[in-house]
Parts: sequence; C-alpha cells; structure tokens
Amino acid sequence: MPKPSLNAKALAWIKVATFLLALLPLAKLGVNAYLDDLGANPIEKITHVTGYWTLTMLTITLAATPLRRLSGWNWPIRLRRMLGLFAFGYGCLHLSTYLVLDQFFDWDAIVEDIVKRPYITVGFAVFVAMVPLAITSTDNMLRRLGGKNWLRLHRLAYLCAVGGVVHYWWLVKKDLSNPIAFASVLAVLLGVRIAYRLGGALVRRPAASRST
Repeated sequence: MPKPSLNAKALAWIKVATFLLALLPLAKLGVNAYLDDLGANPIEKITHVTGYWTLTMLTITLAATPLRRLSGWNWPIRLRRMLGLFAFGYGCLHLSTYLVLDQFFDWDAIVEDIVKRPYITVGFAVFVAMVPLAITSTDNMLRRLGGKNWLRLHRLAYLCAVGGVVHYWWLVKKDLSNPIAFASVLAVLLGVRIAYRLGGALVRRPAASRST
C-alpha cells in the first residue's frame, strides 16, 4: 500500500538538503584547488573526481524509481530531475577538464583519442547521450514530447550508466573495486526494473485472457 506523500514543507527541506549535498564534491574540489592540495597531478585528480561523481549522481538518479516501488514513498521521484541535472553538470565538468586542461583544445589529438582509446570513445558517447536527457528534463519538454515518448527517451539513462561503468572499468585497469561496486548497484537497479516489468506483464496477461 503506498505511503502518504510528504507535505510541501518537508519536501522543500529535502530538496534543499539534496542540492547542498550534491554540491559538496564540487565545493571540496574547489577548496583543494585553492589550497593547492590536488596532489602531484591536479588535472588527473579533477578528471577522476568529476567523472566519479557523474556516475554516482546518475546511479542515484536511477535508484529513485526502484526505491519508490520497494518502499512505497513517492518523494524520491521528486528529486530525480535535480539529481539527473547534477549528473549532467558533473559530466560537463569532466569533459571540459579533458578538453581544456588536458588537451588545450588540440582537436586533432582529441579526435585521435576518441578513435584510438576505447574508454574515451565510450565516455564521449555517454556524454552525447546525456545531452538530450538534460535538454528534455523540463515540464515543458515533457508536455511537448508526450509521456510515452519522454519515457522512451529517458530510458537512455540506463545505457548512459552502463556506458559510464564500462568507461570507468577500462580507465582504471588495475584497481577495479569502484567499477565493480557501480556495476553491482546498477545490476540490482536493472534487476528490480526487469522484475517489475515481468510482474506487470504476468498480471496483465491473465486479465486480458479473462476479458476475452
């Protein structure tokens, strides 16, 4: 049985807290940069931190629907858009670090990297796929596309997450603990989604047979 929704005031406080928590990694990175405490390779540090939090925010976003279904609470869905935009924002910082600080807009070298390095190929493809998700995240775009078309498009988020895990896995090569953790969480989220889809299909099938 669905649990009652939170009142507007409580939901507003949760949104504010979520917003501030989502900003913490960026704030910490900024403080470390100001204190010149980014380690021996600052560009690599910024690249890894922004990439890690891109995938983290994307994974948390995908957890909203399974959490609602398992718990009965509706409020996690109200945070999904914000978290998805944070995922895109961290993804923009991740890509910008590579383009600006690492490659200095050397487009020949960038194209060569995309073609020759599989993890960069996958990472670039993931970012491109995230762009339409961010553009269509507004209520206005939801109305223009229609609910079904919007849902179909936003299933790309799962492909982005899978691609993000592959990108991370191929990047680190040796210490695979974090990519394995992300892959495990994503497998659970996909499993819950598939289980509910199969369960819904099984429920609809007997109902359809009784109506004929």
